[in-house]
Parts: sequence; structure tokens; C-alpha cells
Amino acid sequence: MIVAFDAGSRTVPEAEHLLHTVVRGFGLPGDTIGCTHFVPAGPAGDEPHVACSLAVPDSVTPAVLSELVPGGSWVLGGHRDGPLAEGAALAAAEHEARRGGRVVTFPGRDRLTGVLPLGELRDASAIDRVLLLASPGPPPDDVLVVTNDHVRPVWRDGLMTLLTMPAAGGRITPAEVPNPTPCCADHA
Repeated sequence: MIVAFDAGSRTVPEAEHLLHTVVRGFGLPGDTIGCTHFVPAGPAGDEPHVACSLAVPDSVTPAVLSELVPGGSWVLGGHRDGPLAEGAALAAAEHEARRGGRVVTFPGRDRLTGVLPLGELRDASAIDRVLLLASPGPPPDDVLVVTNDHVRPVWRDGLMTLLTMPAAGGRITPAEVPNPTPCCADHA
């Protein structure tokens, strides 16, 4: 079952923190599949923000959600609550269809540290495929992946897909970097 929740997080790190808090609050293992989803501005003037979704056991109830996401909105099965329930519904639909969202927690995530061969990265985790940006085909299994201890695949075509880019020495690295420099930071 998929639960989605939306506390109006303005940044990805804020949403990831909320996601980890809810995973711990439910007592779920750290490799439960949890995602963040970008929610566009709404017609009622809602600001763009980031919602979360999480695969949970059927025992999760709306009462527990209200405790873990106070003042936030959530969607669970046919139940929904809160002013940002549309954003939560978007996150739930994307996760359910595996057609959108950044995958933050997933099986094998904790083993993807340092530098490792691509084949080992896939074998050690739930990542289904790895794509190299601006490349016609997938990279070979023996290419080394510099993880930067920050691996965030996305759902694409129903598959958990890690987008990568070239790195020094013929290696590759995840396209999403940890702690990116904000635009204009060097010339503001």
C-alpha cells in the first residue's frame, strides 16, 4: 500500500527529513521504498513544493499519519485529509504507477557508498537500470561509479533508474549531487 504526505516542504532536504521521520515513526526498515515528488504551484495559489510517498504495510492507519505529519496532509487508500491533499494524491499516484518521484530510501541504499563497479551497484540494490546522460546506451557493468554516498534514483518507465554523468578517470557518478551549489551563488 502507498501512503503519501505533504507538509508543504520547500526544499528537497526538508522533504527527505520528513520522509525519514515518518519511516522511523512507523517503525519501518530503512530500506522501505520512499520517494519525494515535486508538486507544481496550484490554481489556488499554492507555492511549488515537495511531497513524499512511502510503501507501507496494510496495518498503517490514518490516525497514525495524523500523529506523524501534524498539520500536514496525507492520502492513504481512499482516505485523504488536509489542505495539501492534492499534492499528496499526486505523490501517491506517481509512486503507485512508478512514473515519477526521486527514490530516497530503497533496498540496498546503505551498501551504495564509495566507489564500486556498476554491476555490483545494481546487484546490491533495488536499482533496475543505470543510464548515462547524453549517451545512446547504458554504461558497461565494469565501469566504476563514484557514489559520493548520495544515490537518488528516479522512477522512469516503471523502473528504478539511476541517472549518471561522466566523472574523472573514465568513471561515472550520479547526476544528482549532494549539497549542490545554488544557482548564482558564485556571482550574486
